[in-house]
Amino acid sequence: MRRPITSTYRLQLRGPHADPTGRQFGFAEAAEQIPYLRSLGVSHLYLSPIFTAVKESNHNYDVTDPTVVNPELGGIDGLRELSAAAHEAGLGIVLDIVPNHLGVETPRLNRWWWDVLKLGRASEYESYFDIDWHEDNGADGRLGLPVLGAEGDEGKFELVHLPEVGEDVLKYYDKYFPLDPESYSSLDDDPVDVYSRQHYRLMFWRDGVISYRRFFSVNGLAGIRQEDPLVFEQTHRILRQLIAEDLIDGIRVDHPDGLADPFDYLTRLRDLIGDDRWLVVEKILGVNEPLDPRLAVDGTTGYDAMREFDGVFISRESEDALSMLALQQSGSTWDEAAIEAAEHQLKRDVASSELGAEIRRLTRAIRRDNFSTAGHTVSDDDLTTTVIELVAAIPVYRADYISLSRITSSVVAEMARRFPSRRDALDLITAALLANSEAKTRFAQVCGAVMAKGVEDTLFYRACRLVALQEVGGAPGRFGVSAAEFHLLQQERATLWPHAMTSLTTHDTKRTEDTRARIIGITETASDFAELVRQVNAIVPPPDSATGHFLIQNIVGVWPHDGEITESLRERLHDYAIKAVREAGVKTSWFDHDPGFEQAITDWIDALLFGPVTSALTSFAGRLHNGAIQVSLGRKMLQLVGPGIPDTYQGQEYFDLSLVDPDNRRFVDYTRRAQTLEQYLDFKSGTDRSLAAYLALGTENSADESAEAQDIPGPSLYPHLPRIIDRAKQAVVREALMLRREYPDVFLSGEHQPVFGVGEAEWHLVGIARGDGDVHGAAGLSVIALATRRPLLLERNGGWGNTTVTLPRGTWVDRMSGRTYEGTVPVADVLGVLPTALLVSSRLINSVAL
Repeated sequence: MRRPITSTYRLQLRGPHADPTGRQFGFAEAAEQIPYLRSLGVSHLYLSPIFTAVKESNHNYDVTDPTVVNPELGGIDGLRELSAAAHEAGLGIVLDIVPNHLGVETPRLNRWWWDVLKLGRASEYESYFDIDWHEDNGADGRLGLPVLGAEGDEGKFELVHLPEVGEDVLKYYDKYFPLDPESYSSLDDDPVDVYSRQHYRLMFWRDGVISYRRFFSVNGLAGIRQEDPLVFEQTHRILRQLIAEDLIDGIRVDHPDGLADPFDYLTRLRDLIGDDRWLVVEKILGVNEPLDPRLAVDGTTGYDAMREFDGVFISRESEDALSMLALQQSGSTWDEAAIEAAEHQLKRDVASSELGAEIRRLTRAIRRDNFSTAGHTVSDDDLTTTVIELVAAIPVYRADYISLSRITSSVVAEMARRFPSRRDALDLITAALLANSEAKTRFAQVCGAVMAKGVEDTLFYRACRLVALQEVGGAPGRFGVSAAEFHLLQQERATLWPHAMTSLTTHDTKRTEDTRARIIGITETASDFAELVRQVNAIVPPPDSATGHFLIQNIVGVWPHDGEITESLRERLHDYAIKAVREAGVKTSWFDHDPGFEQAITDWIDALLFGPVTSALTSFAGRLHNGAIQVSLGRKMLQLVGPGIPDTYQGQEYFDLSLVDPDNRRFVDYTRRAQTLEQYLDFKSGTDRSLAAYLALGTENSADESAEAQDIPGPSLYPHLPRIIDRAKQAVVREALMLRREYPDVFLSGEHQPVFGVGEAEWHLVGIARGDGDVHGAAGLSVIALATRRPLLLERNGGWGNTTVTLPRGTWVDRMSGRTYEGTVPVADVLGVLPTALLVSSRLINSVAL
């Protein structure tokens, strides 16, 4: 019987070449953490991609050979040893697979791509890649590669022998390309003449001629054709072997929306892995977009859940104040209307520039797939601009799922109404889509790429009302999530997708969960934040006010609350700021660097770190910090107890203030984590099981203060939380995960019910109950999680006061504090030790004991 999946723990694998120090984290290192992760309560290890990738990769999504388990990580034997150790400990293994693309940045590392470059359409691997060989592809029917650094660089070509591949090659600076054996006689031949006989064309990179589908706009990641049964079989051959050996228990699918037919692909993948293995997809859903229930999957990877769990902790009353502040600093309120307008404009810009090659290929397919003569009066310019407008107006990643069948027609109808001059072009486009051929597929794929590049990779680095809302799957124009919306969405997940993954941090999040918790605190201190911004701008003005407003929120998010500024922090902030301003693409970009502006930004950051406003930043970060800890603990508890399968990203059982990759992919100190967990378990099994006593071990002050820390004050203060946060968060994770493992049915099939407080501070409490809903039965609602919302405002208003919570009948035991409760109890008592509680019905405990 397969192991029930109750939770996952994400591990970022990397080989020795991925880190300058040679440090690695492969299968062997993952196996070393199994005792710790088992004690933590994890049910399944969730591995980043394991197939052969670029050696220097710290993420392994640039797979170069999907038929070999990465030797850098330990190879298939290492994976077998990891799987055996995990299964022996009662844990499962979940793999992250990348079906959409392969790494081709260095062609010789990908033998399939190398062969296609060498032999062109005669290559046995030609059908593997999504290549446009049409004569009108801009490269004279050859494979156009955006390689040349300047026009006319053909004179820089050389013919050399490359020992690494044992072949003669075409050399262009440090790049090498294969030669068709029939195209030359010796290395003394004229390089340009030999080049003219190849199956590829090296194009000036600014020309935008790229005749293969990419992963978004990444030239080094070439799309593959999973719709071809041969390609599917070849790219999943090793996966089939792993399943035959029963080494793995689940699959996470990276970016299926890039494929020609995600629905068909996932159906075939489900057939391959079987019905008893977990299958989740990286599907980014709009706020009002459902996951198609016909998909043969268990759900998404949880970006949608992230918006919900963050949003319910936001103080929505500060929306107007932060909108006005953003308007003053950036020229936009970044409210819902502004976000929608900017999204449309940036999607249009991206489609016209970075993804222009994809748009041109789509328009050519529209012409080919149109069997009528209705479009002969539509010029190429009109068709292109209409395609761009239509793609920019599609509100989801791709609208060809059956559950979204009305979206495209609705957008077309609205565009025809507003712009009558586009009706002929829209008719031409629609006719091509109805032909159910290439244009239909290209349109869906382009929509997803334009959405990703225009919104997550550009807009989310420009909008600056509250940057914590700007994560993949987020909706920054909607300022937070009400308790009512939150509970309805949890109930929906419990009903429709009870095995979907839920996430708070991933390898792709722009900020870790705790950094976002810190930034969320700004909504409780909007006036103080506005004053800080005015002070900074007056004393140390940023080079650009909009950029500064975006960056200062992120800087506050990771600023040390104790004011200890390190060189490491300086380097991290420099790296983040350069990445952020290039992604925003306003003053500088990845394609056109402005060294002067970038230097001015890093100088400004140095002035913040070591200048006249440093103490003000430390003071503000300190005020946010205690609230951030309370949000972090409560939000984690809700995620771990709520519907779905919760994932904990590596290291996030401790409090971690990190920014976007590679900052969030740093190595994790598992030795320290194992030590604190061992201390916690010792306390749990000892005579003094007081959580307060255990948490007091985390204080590092005098003996007297440590003794005081054993009596943790009421919920409006928690002054010792900053010193014990790692222990506290780890204890929350451990208790919730162990509870899930002990009573899987409560979480895998139980329903969700809201829990509310009553009294003067009732809106500060958010709670969820899990169980079968029969409060009078033997099982009933058997687990309750409580968390504190808007903790800084709660403290400012004097705490919980007379607020109470009424529990279902019977005795309830808090897994965190060990205290018992019955009936209607003061919230101040239940949350007396920590700002969160995990209550378990004695009926559940007794029913299992019997």
